[in-house]
Amino acid sequence: MPRTLSWCGIGTRQQLTKLTISQLPLSSATVDLVPTVTNLGVVIDGQLTMATHTASVCRSGFFQLRQLKSIRRSLTTEATRALLQAFIVCRLEYCNSLLARVAEVYLQRLQSVQNAAARLLSGARRHDRITRVLETLHWLPVRKRIIFKTAVLVWKCLHSIAVPYLVDLRVPVASAQCRQHLRSASSGMLLVPRTRTTIGQRSFAVNGPTTWNWLPASLRSSDMTLRTFRRQLKTFLFQH
Repeated sequence: MPRTLSWCGIGTRQQLTKLTISQLPLSSATVDLVPTVTNLGVVIDGQLTMATHTASVCRSGFFQLRQLKSIRRSLTTEATRALLQAFIVCRLEYCNSLLARVAEVYLQRLQSVQNAAARLLSGARRHDRITRVLETLHWLPVRKRIIFKTAVLVWKCLHSIAVPYLVDLRVPVASAQCRQHLRSASSGMLLVPRTRTTIGQRSFAVNGPTTWNWLPASLRSSDMTLRTFRRQLKTFLFQH
């Protein structure tokens, strides 16, 4: 009996409106065109806005927070931190590299979940500055956490400890024959491929080098260990 599968067209709004089929028949299956698909827990929409995914994460996060709030007085601080890490923080960080350069409105919604979790753990009041609360908990804000994970992944690519298909994407400026004389060649910067689309700017091939080049030269040092890089990178992001 033929199986029924789902697929989601990827493209701009104008490109998606040109789709005239709703099914794709194959020899052993029928593939239905749907607005969104879920892959490894990430909800992907046709224009890669990540709107549906962030809404799902926020809905799940606030549900868990309501459950934890009802038993907060019965928990120690460490127990509360562990539960928030398991149910909220890990969910916010799961595959968050896919959220690089998405619309700020979606990151703000995720930030509201993290802010609520921070207030629940710290006991901070609503009018207290959430930036200080997050620093006290050593939690990077959502947007900076995305930058952190992207930069760490680039570091791994530069040291050839990431998967090969990502390692192949990093091209140091010093390796480009026509740019070896530039100042950027001696500062550990990477070539940023040209792209004409917003989706292209969000790809790791473009966003990875862009994020890396944004870091100070001291963090781009090739002599730094991963542990030292992570520690200094986190300190830098808290300050900027």
